[in-house]
Amino acid sequence: MLSAKKRSTTWRVEGVLNKHYVRLSLKTRDASAAKKSVSEIELALIEGADSRRWLELRRILPEATFQFFANGVGWKEKPQIAEAPAPTWADLVREFSANFKRKILQGDRSEATWRRYELTCSTFTEFLKGPGISRLQDISRRIVEDYKAHRLEAILKRKHSRGGSGLHLDVAILHGVFAFAIDVELLVGKINPVKFEKYPGKNPKGGAQPFTNEELGRLRNAAGRDLLAFLLLRHTGLRGFDATDIRWSEIDLRERMLCRVTHKRQKRVWVPLHPELQFALEAECSERHPKPGDHVLINPETGRPMTRPRLYQRTKAIGERADVTGAHPHRFRDTLAVDMLLKGASPYDVAKTLGDTVAVVEEHYAPYVRELRERTRRIIESPEGLEKPAADCTIIAQQPAPKGRLQ
Repeated sequence: MLSAKKRSTTWRVEGVLNKHYVRLSLKTRDASAAKKSVSEIELALIEGADSRRWLELRRILPEATFQFFANGVGWKEKPQIAEAPAPTWADLVREFSANFKRKILQGDRSEATWRRYELTCSTFTEFLKGPGISRLQDISRRIVEDYKAHRLEAILKRKHSRGGSGLHLDVAILHGVFAFAIDVELLVGKINPVKFEKYPGKNPKGGAQPFTNEELGRLRNAAGRDLLAFLLLRHTGLRGFDATDIRWSEIDLRERMLCRVTHKRQKRVWVPLHPELQFALEAECSERHPKPGDHVLINPETGRPMTRPRLYQRTKAIGERADVTGAHPHRFRDTLAVDMLLKGASPYDVAKTLGDTVAVVEEHYAPYVRELRERTRRIIESPEGLEKPAADCTIIAQQPAPKGRLQ
């Protein structure tokens, strides 16, 4: 048993421990402090080497006194595990980038999509430098709302800002990035700071922009060396990436059929080759003698496979030569869809050809076909149906109106 005893002006701890008499200095002149230290020593000895009291005793006891008691129970200081630094926005971007690039290698995403994601991440990184925010935990919804205002202002300064509609895509991308952070537990115990607003590109006032018959004629005459690209877009309705990525193995000239799994929706489409496109492909095949894995479209300037940005630029150049405003590859997709509907194809037929859903066809393309609207009018105004006009209703309608005032 141990006790605190005063010797001269200072206090000591004295007693018997393991059959040995102990007398060690506490280096304190305060009686209450000495008694409290002795009490803590006894409790630490009872609790053994795992007691948490040893760290505090090491701070208040003289080194020789502490070592004597600590060695008696075999206490050793455990190395402290440094706390992991809080995850930062840079950590999230690095992990998200690695995950996205793995999906690109697997064929689930494209390089073009990553470039758009990378742009949004870069603009948000630059914005965070202003308030000096780096930790994910510090990115709140208020910070994101400030970013939206900042980003919208930057977009509206551009010449072709389209009313700042690109902001919706930035918000959707950021929402997806922070959803990834929550999924991989980089952001724990918080909701997604980016509130999802709307799907980018959903504009009820927009929709399809098909070329007119006159515009198609001018574009065909101005196509020049890009005639094959023009015909491929015009008669297949492929999206820009699919048009530039299509290979000769996906075209069956004998069966006059194009078969491909679309990149965006991963749907297999079968597109019959229009005679005009069939002739152009046969001529190209005879001249180039391509291998099955070669790209169909090549850049006339370099002889290398056509890229999506280059296809957009060359289509825009065709439009400028033909004096057609707003010419770009996707408008040919709109044109084929509307053209098929005009020729009597059902929305299901169009959806299967384009690799879209029937709902998308009905929403974006069907409203542009006047014949479909008129057919709906005839159906609604038809006298046949559940309610047929009663015979007496017709007789009453044909009777002359009574003379005089109504009572």
